[in-house]
Amino acid sequence: MGISGFEPMFLVGLEAVRAEHGTRLAALAGRRLSGFAVVRFVEDGDWYADCPVVLDFEGVRVEICHTKFDELSIGWNTVDIGAEISGWEWFESTPAWSDRHERLEPFVGQELQEAALLVWQPSDVRDVAAGTVAVEFAFPSGRFDIANALDENTIEVGERHPEYVRHCLRS
Repeated sequence: MGISGFEPMFLVGLEAVRAEHGTRLAALAGRRLSGFAVVRFVEDGDWYADCPVVLDFEGVRVEICHTKFDELSIGWNTVDIGAEISGWEWFESTPAWSDRHERLEPFVGQELQEAALLVWQPSDVRDVAAGTVAVEFAFPSGRFDIANALDENTIEVGERHPEYVRHCLRS
């Protein structure tokens, strides 16, 4: 992707994600969301949801990126959001880091109450998204999750979808 420092390690399933990142995600509780970064195209401002969503909790950055139907990568303090995104000369749009996203902006400055992992368990067992893992962040004014939109990230705010099963993380 040409993102400096981004070396994703994709995991599949609740147990793999919880074993690798559960303790660190839980330890974010009590920290304020001090900022975030997403990749947008310079020409039209559209969010490029294939790239990681970087959340900064007072100097501890968590980098979340979904791909394929069920893969999730979580990184810690590796992505350089100050560096130019390279290798896109062949593409008609120019990606760049941005601190704008209407769904994340209301949470900046708030203290994280709890992080959780959400597992998609739909009533239709043939749903190809069954078992995908999202990361949820709960704040005094509400919550958001970063989930798999079947090969890219999505950010959902407000009430959690009823087909998610929530797994609280404790440090």
